Amino acid sequence: MRPYVLLSCAMSVDGYIDDTTPERLLLSNVQDFDRVDQVRAESDAILIGATTMRRDNPRLLVNSESRRAERAARGLPPYPLKVTITNSGDLDPDLKFWHHGGEKIVYCPDSAATKLREALGDLARVVSLGPTVDLGRMLDDLGQRGIRQLMVEGGGTIHTQFLTQGLADEIHLAIAPIFVGDGNAPRFVNPGDFPGGSGHRMALAEVRAVDDVVLLRYLPKESSGSKTS
Repeated sequence: MRPYVLLSCAMSVDGYIDDTTPERLLLSNVQDFDRVDQVRAESDAILIGATTMRRDNPRLLVNSESRRAERAARGLPPYPLKVTITNSGDLDPDLKFWHHGGEKIVYCPDSAATKLREALGDLARVVSLGPTVDLGRMLDDLGQRGIRQLMVEGGGTIHTQFLTQGLADEIHLAIAPIFVGDGNAPRFVNPGDFPGGSGHRMALAEVRAVDDVVLLRYLPKESSGSKTS
């Protein structure tokens, strides 16, 4: 069985997930970062794309000691499995992703597997998926490894791929009260052929204020049922 796929993203009011400065733009507030930490602790695996790894160099951890202890008490590893996807195989073994937390898996096409195994050694398990990175095959593999919930933290290319292929079960979209206003900045999603097109209205599962951030929970595979006159 494939895992439940939850996309998690913070964006500005005008739809950007970062700006174009060298420093990462912090869109969430303290309370929202804590909410994200809770969702990470509830997940079996967390996925980011290779571009996000290179740009932000995140550790991608459950930061709360009590949440890690709760996972351990349930017989789980303190940290969820960390997952990334790369087509080129160009991933620096010095990135923080490899050196913090628990187990890591890299999914790649066959053409990049040897290079990745030589570069990463025992830092991560490398799994090749054929001539291209097939997200469906990746989800099948994660399901066979016992992953029941996969939290996807982007970036925009990864979010777009999951959504256009109809593979996302839930979206957590945190809206920060700022404007970026830079057309070159990365967005939550890129242009794509989304299931149902502009006629499909997703079901809204929750609206919640998290201090000055608003959390929207959408269910992409379900319809809101709203009709236009």
